[in-house]
Amino acid sequence: MATVIRQLDDEQLERPFNKKLFRRLLKYMQPYKKQVFMALGLMSAATVAALANTYLMSRAVGYLQNKDFTAVPFVLLGMVAASVTAMLCTRKRIRLMDTSGRRAIAKLREDLFKHIQGQSFSFFDTRSAGKLLVRVINDVNSLNDLFSNGIVNVLIECLTLVLLVGIMLAISWKLTLVALCILPVLALSVFKLKRMIRVRWLTNSIKSSTMNGYLHETLSGMRITQAFTREEFNSKTFRTVNNEVKRSWIKAVQLSTAFGPTLDLVGSIGTVLVYIFGVKFIRADTLALADMLAILWYVGRFWEPINAISDFYNQILTASANMERIFEIMDTVSEIQDKPGASELPPIQGRVTFDDVVFGYNAEKTVLNKVSFDIMPGQTVALVGPTGAGKSTVVNLISRFYDVTGGSVSIDGHDVRDVKLDSLRRQMSVMMQDSFIFSGTIMDNIRYGRLDATDEEVIQAAKTVYAHDFIMAMEKGYDTVVNERGSMLSQGQRQLISFARALLSDPKILILDEATSSIDTHTEMLIQKAIGALLKGRTSFVIAHRLSTIRNADLIMVVSGGNITERGTHEELIKLEGGHYRGLCEAQYRFMAGD
Repeated sequence: MATVIRQLDDEQLERPFNKKLFRRLLKYMQPYKKQVFMALGLMSAATVAALANTYLMSRAVGYLQNKDFTAVPFVLLGMVAASVTAMLCTRKRIRLMDTSGRRAIAKLREDLFKHIQGQSFSFFDTRSAGKLLVRVINDVNSLNDLFSNGIVNVLIECLTLVLLVGIMLAISWKLTLVALCILPVLALSVFKLKRMIRVRWLTNSIKSSTMNGYLHETLSGMRITQAFTREEFNSKTFRTVNNEVKRSWIKAVQLSTAFGPTLDLVGSIGTVLVYIFGVKFIRADTLALADMLAILWYVGRFWEPINAISDFYNQILTASANMERIFEIMDTVSEIQDKPGASELPPIQGRVTFDDVVFGYNAEKTVLNKVSFDIMPGQTVALVGPTGAGKSTVVNLISRFYDVTGGSVSIDGHDVRDVKLDSLRRQMSVMMQDSFIFSGTIMDNIRYGRLDATDEEVIQAAKTVYAHDFIMAMEKGYDTVVNERGSMLSQGQRQLISFARALLSDPKILILDEATSSIDTHTEMLIQKAIGALLKGRTSFVIAHRLSTIRNADLIMVVSGGNITERGTHEELIKLEGGHYRGLCEAQYRFMAGD
């Protein structure tokens, strides 16, 4: 059970502050530097107004003490004016920084998403979709407060502290020195408690994510859970995970509730010290009562800037970990990208040539070893062989999802590494075994690879692959909205929609990678009727185990041991005694016969 409930995210909660990454992050705020300076000006004005309000309040007390009632109304008007000024400036500053911060965050997220889309297959082979989702959403969102409030606030709070101390020194430097005795204790208390509180809430957040992840996994696999009667075990596991969330939440709340009383205690000590020495100075006629009250009120404001500076410090520590994770992705260079000077691939005929191709997903293991073949335009090629032999690798190299380790792959005589990726892939269409359906209408899903296609062209593509009838049988036909991955569709229906999507893009090279492996017999019959039309005029590579899909291919190649061990038509290969293809055919015949 301990393995099941292991933390899903083992990232550090914080990392040392990285100035280089922080400066890089600040570049996203550079387009809004005018707004930042305006916000600084507004906050400075709000701070001065707020401090002036406190000073005017002490003056009012002094006037009342001296029974100078004529000046009091003017002082009160000044206080109202100061309060209104502080409110308006703060409101405008919040609006400015929230807008600027959100725009900077949106730009960062767009750049990250665009960079991820440009990565090669090897990038996604080593990173889960869940972790990438956390980078794009959670890690980027966590920087929002830093952009919107943190940077401006910490500068203003530093100014506030300086002004506080300056005004207090001007009023009474002796009593100010007494009041400042609590400042180190207050700062230490705030920083220490804030850090501990932040760590506890982050721990609770991680444990909550673990619970959410386990819950999502369990609900997604509910059929398997019930089939293997794992309900009781899963309930115990969830209870354990849930208790971990509860305990971490209680610990975080206990410490959070102790924060206020601790600051009140430290503040009370400072207040008592100011009263003791203030009364002493008043008796000696070296301090007025109004001045003592002003210093007391200013002492009460010490914790606000210190608290804000502490929050910024904690934001920086958390942001350092988030920045490293974000820029680690941003700095990952795609293994597959256009080389300098790459040219557009002109309209192709579809000739595919492998010349002594060598490839391995890592240095330790070679998947293909000096594979060579030359496929003419319009030919249909079937690839067969044992699992893991390299069939999918061959077609992945044609689309340049990976780059060859040695040799070359050429389309119409153009090395695929010398042409621009988008010009290469625009003239191909790939249909995988896992037919991915996006959230949206069926019409949108078929049109995915060719956005300018008309409704009539979409419908014609669906008719060609015999998807039209089942689509029209739905309540809204082509406007039927399907969920992500097409959960409301059968496997065969999803594959037929993917077939229509591939056909609509009208590729010169068509790749079917186990595209009919999960289709039922009735649907397979429909596919076989359309297969001739689908492949006509296109160079096609078909990976399939069903003989009905490949026996009519112009060329069948057996991939085994990292090379092409057999090649020929169905009739030619079936005659090879002891051949792999012949063995595959005999095995399927025995299976169909029920032996």
